[in-house]
Amino acid sequence: MGLTEYLIVSAIVIVVGFLSFYGGIAFRKKIAEKTIKSAEVEAKRLIDEAEKTAETKKKEALLEAKEESLIIKNENERELRERRNDLQRLEKRVLQKEEHLDNKMEALDKKDELLNDKIKQNENIRAEIENIKVQQLDELQKISSLTTEEAKAELLRRVEEETRHEMAQKLSDIEKELKENADEKAKEIITLAIQRCASDSVAEATVSVVDLPNDEMKGRIIGREGRNIRSIETLTGVDLIIDDTPEAITISTFDPIRREIARLTLEKLVTDGRIHPARIEEMVEKSKKEVEAIIKREGEQATFEAGVHGINHELVKLLGRLKFRTSYGQNVLRHSVEVALISGMIASELGLDANLAKRAGLLHDIGKAMTHEVDGSHVAIGVELAKKYREHKEVIHAIESHHGDVEPSTYIAVIVQAADAISAARPGARRENLENYIKRLQKLEEIANSFEGIEKSFAIQAGREIRIMVKPEDVSDDKMVFLAKDISKKIESELEYPGQIKIHMIRETRAFEYAK
Repeated sequence: MGLTEYLIVSAIVIVVGFLSFYGGIAFRKKIAEKTIKSAEVEAKRLIDEAEKTAETKKKEALLEAKEESLIIKNENERELRERRNDLQRLEKRVLQKEEHLDNKMEALDKKDELLNDKIKQNENIRAEIENIKVQQLDELQKISSLTTEEAKAELLRRVEEETRHEMAQKLSDIEKELKENADEKAKEIITLAIQRCASDSVAEATVSVVDLPNDEMKGRIIGREGRNIRSIETLTGVDLIIDDTPEAITISTFDPIRREIARLTLEKLVTDGRIHPARIEEMVEKSKKEVEAIIKREGEQATFEAGVHGINHELVKLLGRLKFRTSYGQNVLRHSVEVALISGMIASELGLDANLAKRAGLLHDIGKAMTHEVDGSHVAIGVELAKKYREHKEVIHAIESHHGDVEPSTYIAVIVQAADAISAARPGARRENLENYIKRLQKLEEIANSFEGIEKSFAIQAGREIRIMVKPEDVSDDKMVFLAKDISKKIESELEYPGQIKIHMIRETRAFEYAK
């Protein structure tokens, strides 16, 4: 191949290459333009979608914000309404209180005015009374020709003389009576001591026993064909029980006076040794007189002990008959005197008539002296007796109401009712209550000892207080307070008792050392 052909071919190749290069560039340009155009379309679409999404989100955010603001607004409005209502209520209450205080102030002002008027009136009345008193004293001094001091001195001198005379007379009577009744009092103390040990209250209230020197005396008391025993039973109105009991005869009757007469009669007959109907009749009469003297003396002694004077002498005798009556082992006369003294003390503390209270207390069981002879309760009989002998109406009412048959309507009646209950319920007054009292004390100590940490316990003050010693190593000061509460709760649930019981807890720690 020649050079010319080579150049022509090279030129053709260069032209073809050049054309191919520019053709490729044009093709790529078209493709790029298409790609850019599609990208611009896609970008525009994405931008539109983004703008739509943003607009939607914006609207949703605005809606949520509006809803929240609406909720907050409603909540604030509700709180404002409640606060407004509270303020209105408070304002109304304050206004009411102010009005109430204004009314009170007006009332107090009126009361002050009334009090000032009354004070002025009282001062005027007091001045008038002082003037009248001075005038009366002047008149009395003119009439008596004595000054006030001289009149006082004379009155005191006379009262002192009369009081000294009465005291001397009373002391003489008491000394004489003590000398005469020394043996009788000793026998009575022994009898009461034996009586406290008796177990059957019915037998004690209806039976007396007379000791005999020997069993042969039983035959003499029965007599030929029983004439002596029939005579004794007819004259005294009692039943004589002669059984296998060695050297003793039993007297049985519900009437304590008849039983006492029969007892004295048998003792006199046994001592005398002469036992026949005529002698029996003589001894019965002597015994009756002796019992009547005892009844009179005991009645007078009871009025003297109680400090009650001016009682009808028939009522005094009836009081003496109560010496031979017992109730649950408690002597009715002693009980009546005790009620009188308690009633007087209560009335004195309350500023009432102590003498009237003692009189009502002494006579409250007077009907028991006649219950074996008259039908009816001792309350009804006592009321009739008090009316018959013209006792004070308050005394009659106290007798009528002391067992709750009628409602007490006076202070004296209430006092007598309380004193009667105190005398009957006090520890040792009646055997039945004494046993319950001892059991209650034992139960009280058992309850205290049942708790852990208790060393010892002591029921004192008639069961009104229990002192408990705790173990200091087991029970602290703080625990001791709770322990006392637990003990009190258990006592309240398991015991029945009058009044209240004080629980006294004691905790003590001691340390010992020796100096050597």
